[in-house]
Amino acid sequence: MLKNMVWGWDNGRALLGLAAIYAICWAVSEDRKRFPWRVVAGATGIQLAFALLFYGVPVLRDGLAQGTALMTALQEATRAGTNFVFGYIGDNSVSPLKGADAPGPIFFFQILPLIIVVASLSAILWHWRILRWITKGFAFIFARTMGIGGATSLVVTANVFMGMTEAPLLIKPYFARLTRSEIFIVMTAGFATIAAAVMAIYSSMLEPVMHNALPQLLIASVMGTTAAVATALVIIPELTSTKERSGEPDFKYHSTMDAFSQGAGDGMRMVINIAAMLIAALALIYLVDAILSVLPNVDGQPIKVQRILGWVFAPVMYMLGIPWSEAQQAGGLMGEKTVLNEFVAYLDLSHVPVADMTDRTRRILANALCGFANLSSIGIIVGGLSIIAPDRREEFLGLAWKCLLAGTLATCSSAAIIGALPSALYAG
Repeated sequence: MLKNMVWGWDNGRALLGLAAIYAICWAVSEDRKRFPWRVVAGATGIQLAFALLFYGVPVLRDGLAQGTALMTALQEATRAGTNFVFGYIGDNSVSPLKGADAPGPIFFFQILPLIIVVASLSAILWHWRILRWITKGFAFIFARTMGIGGATSLVVTANVFMGMTEAPLLIKPYFARLTRSEIFIVMTAGFATIAAAVMAIYSSMLEPVMHNALPQLLIASVMGTTAAVATALVIIPELTSTKERSGEPDFKYHSTMDAFSQGAGDGMRMVINIAAMLIAALALIYLVDAILSVLPNVDGQPIKVQRILGWVFAPVMYMLGIPWSEAQQAGGLMGEKTVLNEFVAYLDLSHVPVADMTDRTRRILANALCGFANLSSIGIIVGGLSIIAPDRREEFLGLAWKCLLAGTLATCSSAAIIGALPSALYAG
């Protein structure tokens, strides 16, 4: 297999892109003399290890791919519930119209309810200590390799399973005592990962155009946690010793029924929030495109929002290892994710025909998009954290824009790691 490895300028450019990411973090750092070399090296090593395990160990990759079967079972279970509540409207295998006039799935009733099921199941698994021990295992690794405190490492790793406003609840009793750097790590981790509930939706959307989408997004989100710690500590270095930082709390539900009900309620709020953002975001794009339609065509094509975003983000995508021929298209999706949200970007990525984008580019882009770092999330995370620690609201607001930058760079660093891998691994 090694003799078939192809490693060229696209891969080398990704390594340069990774260096450029931390150079940008250093340039905006609050203390350039305290560059955390150990943290950056540890984060990069963990990211590379996860990427190599996923792409280089077929047994492990195939094992993680079994999650697709679990996702199918969850979709069927969700359909049983939505079919009972909404009738045929909630069953995406049934349509009132047939043939060419048949519409696609009704998004709100047939796709989004999966979030409610996964959110409720995640809460139950946390109460049963299954997810809790998985999270603590990752937290132990991150604490040892990157020197972050117990409370911070817990919430950082919990972001893989929970949302950016739910995970901080795990350390609510300790939140008021977190250092400025620890708060920034918590916020950045929320922006550099996606919760399990929406991960289920994104993987189901991408599976037709990207094999093993679920384990790919899971690995990407785990890689994002380590990168979030590194980018955050470069921008705002920690000045307080480990001994003086907060310990590890133990968040609990009162019972399985309490976990079930709270999880379902949290999932429903996510569904409403996502639906509202999609309506507003797509309507905004339509209005802006309508205004831009009065401008003359460029290269024979009308000027649209996605084309403009593609021009802006194309150099970024190019430095992550994506060929220039695909960089503008990838840049448009990255721009959508940043300006609107990752839901819209993943939805549009799922609509890109297989013939129009290579599998390698699609996987690099899937990593780059794997985070909540977008403009609307600023209000969400500031509002959520202000409920937990209202007296630190001004601090949250002051860190918000840096958090958007750090979270975006964190997901880009994971994408650069994927871009640096030999091409043969993608075909494995």
